[in-house]
Amino acid sequence: MSNIIYSIVVPVYNEEEVVDECYKQLKQVMDSTKKNYELIFINDGSKDKTVEMLKQYCKKDKNVKLIDFSRNFGHQIAISAGMDSSRGDAVVVIDADLQDPPAVILDMIEKWKEGFDVVYGKRLKRKGETIFKKLTASAYYRFLKRMTDVEIPVDVGDFRLIDRSVCDAMKKIKEKNRFIRGIISWLGFKQGEVLYERDKRLAGVTKYPLKKMIRFALNGVISFSYKPLKIATFLGVLASGAGFIYFLYALYQRFFTEAAVPGWTSLVSLVLFFNGVILIILGIIGEYIGRIYDESKDRPLYVIQEYVNFENKEEKPVRGG
Repeated sequence: MSNIIYSIVVPVYNEEEVVDECYKQLKQVMDSTKKNYELIFINDGSKDKTVEMLKQYCKKDKNVKLIDFSRNFGHQIAISAGMDSSRGDAVVVIDADLQDPPAVILDMIEKWKEGFDVVYGKRLKRKGETIFKKLTASAYYRFLKRMTDVEIPVDVGDFRLIDRSVCDAMKKIKEKNRFIRGIISWLGFKQGEVLYERDKRLAGVTKYPLKKMIRFALNGVISFSYKPLKIATFLGVLASGAGFIYFLYALYQRFFTEAAVPGWTSLVSLVLFFNGVILIILGIIGEYIGRIYDESKDRPLYVIQEYVNFENKEEKPVRGG
């Protein structure tokens, strides 16, 4: 295994405050392996000095490579682009914020050498995060486990090592709305874990505010399960049943009692309730239809503005699906 090559895939978006330390720590860790490696940074449409800093690293270090997107395509797409252009026997995905310690990569490599095709980092603790973030993250992972039809590990993010065979299989996946950790679990292969404590963010702010986290969570469920549609069906049946029972109750009051039939308050309440149920059902169906629409357009998954330090970069195609 003397000719092993490692690829480290690092998506970045407005990370000028941390990218320098990220580069230094990754370089230190990978130099210690005494093997060939490449640090592939994917600039996901940064508007600060991130891309200029990365280009400087590329000039002084041939191991650093840069994929510069034409605009922001999203974290999961950036990871896919890095995997597509990697050439390593093992590919590691890690974020630039250093919440996932680069030193853990060495433990993943040892696990990989034992014969595991996928080695994911499982978080024991989440330092520097609010109680709300910890509780919602914990609830989300367990909700995802119950909702999806694929066995997705709990308390595991995108920080992981995958074998070249897994990376090549990933390239065959064409879907546009990507949930990388779910796709890798769906692929199968022999998977193992490395336990670690997640650090607090070195600097800057999270690129996943609550709105994006909710969207990301929703994408994970819808991409790997039809259960939301089944829930929508159940809600529809439940609402119809409740409406029918109320209709029988109204008839009973009308013909068998002298009580006055309630007026607009009860009627309006029922209308609002049933309309709410209908809108929820339509929203769930719409999420699935929207994904069908995205797939039918068959647009490229991403568009590259520039490759830096890649051999024959002009021959590298723009990803087409």
